[in-house]
Amino acid sequence: MDRTCDSQGSKTSYTRRYFIQAAALGMAAPAALGRRSQMRVLSRTNRQHGWPSYDDAIVIDFLASPGPFNIPIDIPLTDEMVQNAAASGITAVNLTVSGGGFESTIRNMAKWYAEIDKYPGVMCQVRTVSQMNDAKRDGLLGIVFGFQDTTPIEDDLSRLEVFYNLGVRITQLTYNTRNLVGDGCLETANAGLSNFGREVVQRLNELNVLVDLSHCCQRTTAEAIEASAYPVSCTHTGCTAVAPHPRSKRDEELRSLAERGGVAGIYLMPFLTPGRIATTADLIEHIEHAVQVCGEEHVGIGSDLSITPIDESDEYWRLHRQFVASRKSRGIAAPNEDEEILFMVPELNSHRRMEMVASALSSRGHTDDRIEKIIGGNFLRLVKEVWGD
Repeated sequence: MDRTCDSQGSKTSYTRRYFIQAAALGMAAPAALGRRSQMRVLSRTNRQHGWPSYDDAIVIDFLASPGPFNIPIDIPLTDEMVQNAAASGITAVNLTVSGGGFESTIRNMAKWYAEIDKYPGVMCQVRTVSQMNDAKRDGLLGIVFGFQDTTPIEDDLSRLEVFYNLGVRITQLTYNTRNLVGDGCLETANAGLSNFGREVVQRLNELNVLVDLSHCCQRTTAEAIEASAYPVSCTHTGCTAVAPHPRSKRDEELRSLAERGGVAGIYLMPFLTPGRIATTADLIEHIEHAVQVCGEEHVGIGSDLSITPIDESDEYWRLHRQFVASRKSRGIAAPNEDEEILFMVPELNSHRRMEMVASALSSRGHTDDRIEKIIGGNFLRLVKEVWGD
């Protein structure tokens, strides 16, 4: 049975069979898929002098990974990564499992099924709101499978249901460039949704999958907000009014998203301050601007980072430079993706960064109720509305 955060036997058994059938296309899951590690992390928290209510709150980082992220290697979880995930205090993350086309995405999902099965005392897959609440109750890191592109479905709308049955609950319509659904934020044509893209949005609505517009261009963003029957999200973005950048959203887009009930997650990427390294104060400025434009019920966090801090070793810098150079050569790098600027806010380079964000907001005079919404409550409310449970 899949390592989800509850025991709905018939449903999870069905989806495991569905997964095995899909993997039988020639992408067999790793041998570790059914193996369960005995590892249990006894201490789940590493208390710092932070926001006092952190360990009681539902904490959702809606773009993050317990494993390597934003580097050009794909390795199994290390003990350090597992321990950091367990001690992070994070209830759930939106984990990117898309991997280009259909077959490569299936392989990537198989890898993550294996990792979740290997560490049952640390993490579990989340497909429902009740499972997210169970993850909080049990002190586990909930893993929500998400896509950062619709290229895995290629031109076959029926594959959305295949991926839904494998646990995908968040789908970003485009990455930075153009696909069959619409234009990404780096496309100068700014052409918006295609006819196929409108069909994709409709089918995602029917499946109760959250539509993510983080990397979409202005027209794709506006048209998808209008086309969707449910609230949508920009799980990881910033505010163009604070610092202009194509990966961030203008006030009119943020306002429209909020008016339909959506949530904008603010990232911890160098796009917060093009041309220089971002600070905690810069992040808080973006959050506060989003609250002013959207209202406190429509702002969250999507760090776009690994939970494990960056060690800034020579080897990490080598991998970072390789990663950025590769993205530039493929034409998918956004402005300010620089070989000499790490993808993070250095002051928040900690597995407890969500607690540090909460503490920074508290020091600025934000109420506990507002902080609780921003670090997870708003995304919890959104998925309740979209997922329907």
